[in-house]
Amino acid sequence: MILTDREILIAIEGGAISIEPRPVPNALSSTSVDLTLDPNITIFKPPEAGLELVIDPTSAEFHPERTLGQITDSIEIGEEGYCLRPNTLVLAWTCEEVDLKPLSRIAARVEGKSSLARIGLGVHITAPTIHAGFKGRIRLEMVNHGGVPIRLRHGMHICQLIFEATLGTPQKGYTGRFYEQDAPA
Repeated sequence: MILTDREILIAIEGGAISIEPRPVPNALSSTSVDLTLDPNITIFKPPEAGLELVIDPTSAEFHPERTLGQITDSIEIGEEGYCLRPNTLVLAWTCEEVDLKPLSRIAARVEGKSSLARIGLGVHITAPTIHAGFKGRIRLEMVNHGGVPIRLRHGMHICQLIFEATLGTPQKGYTGRFYEQDAPA
């Protein structure tokens, strides 16, 4: 069951959901809340001429964050914004920290905004689930699928969260790879 704007506000007021900083009133729609883009993004380094790089996620030594650290650079979006070229992937974070209390019986999905999707911007590749018990900023896998560059700006409304009631409570809270200690401070 998807929560409406009224139920989202009740869940925030009651402490079942925490979003910091708290969303401004126009961030809420009938069944979602908009989140904004953090100034720090991760861009992929261009390959060196003659170098073939292959990632093997099945290797016992594969560690996703360490691998990303070797093939990416972290940059800050400046006043002029960041121009996301067509067919380019960047990793980003939301400004907001979300806390879905394990006993709240609430999970969420991060989805794109239709106004941005129409110009080609996707905010996740195959990872929309925000598990019950998750606490932290949300990591975005942003791709420009369109034919024209898109200017990204710090603080822009970049995605929306759709909250869903779970059938029960999880046995344990979320402790996956992107738990809060992995997010930038």
